[in-house]
Amino acid sequence: MLTNYPSVAVVILNWNGKHWLQQFLPSVMQHQCPNLSIVVGDNASTDDSISFLQINYPTIKILQNDSNLGFAGGYQQILNRVEADYYILLNSDVEVTENWIMPVIEYMESHQNMAAAQPKVNSFYKKDSFEYAGAAGGFIDKNGFLFCRGRIFDTIENDIHQYNDNAEIFWATGACLFVKAKAFHQVGGLDELFFAHQEEVDLCWRLRNAGYTIGYCSASHVYHVGGGMLPQGNPKKTYLNFRNSLFLLFKNLPWQRLPYIFIKRTLIDAIAACKALTAGKYKDAWAVIKAHYMFYYLLPALISTKYKMKKMKVFHLDSFYPNQTGYYNRSVVWEYFINKKRKFSELIK
Repeated sequence: MLTNYPSVAVVILNWNGKHWLQQFLPSVMQHQCPNLSIVVGDNASTDDSISFLQINYPTIKILQNDSNLGFAGGYQQILNRVEADYYILLNSDVEVTENWIMPVIEYMESHQNMAAAQPKVNSFYKKDSFEYAGAAGGFIDKNGFLFCRGRIFDTIENDIHQYNDNAEIFWATGACLFVKAKAFHQVGGLDELFFAHQEEVDLCWRLRNAGYTIGYCSASHVYHVGGGMLPQGNPKKTYLNFRNSLFLLFKNLPWQRLPYIFIKRTLIDAIAACKALTAGKYKDAWAVIKAHYMFYYLLPALISTKYKMKKMKVFHLDSFYPNQTGYYNRSVVWEYFINKKRKFSELIK
């Protein structure tokens, strides 16, 4: 039990999301903790979100961006103006529960090297099931594919308390991300180039390369709607996921690993595009092709970013995954599609 409570800021990013604020802000207001502030960062909404907040929640601090900067850029600009020991990046479509904050803060305070963490994330619509974006903590395979305890690709497990533990993971979900403010700014925060999707994985990977750890705390529990900005199956979501996955790998892997990984990823992504074509999903196939084109178009900016990261002298880019926790040294694609392993417990034995 903490005796000196660190300052905590719950920061909710909003863009034309009055309906989400109406639905889920009451749970945030109801379940608070000592030394807490609640901030809504607005990405130049054109609905009446701001007037709704001013009338109904006058104690909430509102910070506004001049344009829609996406998840990464929007949060980055807002968090540069928020002072707290801990940030909680909370999606507007998340319902929180009683005592959702302090177990995670206490867990992180007891592990001084832990820079970020997440709670258990279940589906809002099917509450005995994990939610796609985060579930019980994120992992990464040897080819850079992301999966979770409780979710591999489109297979989502029911929550039968199999992940009721605290654990170190590779990445924590941006749907409800606890992060120490000092560490967040030390590694440069969120990369605005991502716009949306996988920017939290990039942040967590940079934190790990700087020597920090990432955690999962099952004593905290939230429910996430998911797909509030872009639903599953949307070609733009496909584009961002494929493009940002390439960004993620290029930025955080050591130089000597890049040719090997990118040859493999190009082949795997080409198979994904062909599969989409044969299924008649022409927009998805084009989204994969466009993702690779945009990666190479933006390669000079990524190279510049990579050199800047090294100059910051908090990164250890000369080794491959210096902290192996959360790294799966096999292909999750092969295990899932060929060996038919659908659950996390079948992968990690």
